[in-house]
Amino acid sequence: MESVYDAAGGADGLLRLADAWHARVIADELVGHAFRLGVLPDHTERLAAYWGEALGGPPTYSQNYGNETSVVRIHSGNGPHGEMNDRAIDCFDRALEDAGLAGDERLRAVLRDYFAWATTTTMYRYHDSAYDVPEGLAIPHWSWDGLVEA
Repeated sequence: MESVYDAAGGADGLLRLADAWHARVIADELVGHAFRLGVLPDHTERLAAYWGEALGGPPTYSQNYGNETSVVRIHSGNGPHGEMNDRAIDCFDRALEDAGLAGDERLRAVLRDYFAWATTTTMYRYHDSAYDVPEGLAIPHWSWDGLVEA
């Protein structure tokens, strides 16, 4: 069976999605707040590599940028922000359309489910401090059936 990564267009498809999502969140009044201090110049490439690895693609993120611990730490220590999460998910839904990935309803649903899950669980687990994030976390993998248990 084709991986979610392949169905999404591989590295190119996920880079289009990361670019589209990034443009939408930057423009969003609430979510854009998280990006106002700036991002790394290769933010969208890193994001696409992370999503790619999580969705069944090559381990590009782990080999070049870090592990799950480093990603979760970036998103931690910001206190509860449920409304911002909801808006980020809405931006993702719209970015699927912008990136041309909304035509296949099954693909759209699995990508949305993955993003919503990651946004509201792994990236939202450590409200108090980034120092609470454990060392050595592996990037979670997601398939057509949801979270792949390690």
